[in-house]
Amino acid sequence: MKRRNFIGTSAAASVGFLTTSAAIANNRKTDTTAKLKYNINHSVCYWCYGTIPFEDFLKNLVELDIRSIDLVGPDEFPLLKKYNIHASMCWGAGMGIEKGWNDLSLHEELIADYERVIPLVAEAGYTNLICFSGNRNGMDDLVGLRNCAKGLRQLMPLAEKHGVVLQMELLNSKVNHKDYMCDTSEWGVSLCETIGSENFKLLYDIYHMQIMEGDIIRNIQDYHQYYGHYHTGGNPGRHEIDETQEIFYPAVMKAILKTGYTGHVAQEFVPSWDDKLAALKQGVTICDV
Repeated sequence: MKRRNFIGTSAAASVGFLTTSAAIANNRKTDTTAKLKYNINHSVCYWCYGTIPFEDFLKNLVELDIRSIDLVGPDEFPLLKKYNIHASMCWGAGMGIEKGWNDLSLHEELIADYERVIPLVAEAGYTNLICFSGNRNGMDDLVGLRNCAKGLRQLMPLAEKHGVVLQMELLNSKVNHKDYMCDTSEWGVSLCETIGSENFKLLYDIYHMQIMEGDIIRNIQDYHQYYGHYHTGGNPGRHEIDETQEIFYPAVMKAILKTGYTGHVAQEFVPSWDDKLAALKQGVTICDV
């Protein structure tokens, strides 16, 4: 092939590539502005957008047609009602991630706190309330599991009465939450089976479990009956869930839908974009299969 012909052919190919790239970009823009299908019930964790005043953020959710929000407590419930935003995962009880149900010495205080908050969640018309195992602090995992079950079982009659589901979050102990006990599906499922109530489930955080065990879709298929809620996040880095990270979220969402799941999927990535709301919009669109 003559050099002159090669240059001409290459230039034409480059123009074609640029045209195709522009088309892809335009299509992506169109996709992110399309009306949501809502096969997935979309939600978002406010803490990732904490620089935006809470009421302003609720107004943004209305504009984006995102109808639910995660990790809000009784103090925020009145504003949620004002903007018709559902609380898909509540908090407001407990001592945080590191001090949890695996510590018997904390049970009295934890039980009293959850007994206070469970009725508040139910009265507001919400269902899910988060809880945590706590850190190991040298404790054997089996001992910790039994301790968690002992305390949480005492709350099941009240939770069942009010229709509230306590959900223990699966978190990674490798990168973000060193020493956290409920760090694998296997441990969490064993706890669910030990407690034996439909009012206790696992909050399956896809980002965290990608780090700890991978095999995301297979675990969803095998254990979906124990998963009551899902969180997203790009790995590595817990940023956007697009092609900059390793999890292919459209396939994960389709797997979730195939299980018959009708709950919520909450975006819990920390935006790296200057326009945080545009990043949120992209994440929701990616999951809107």
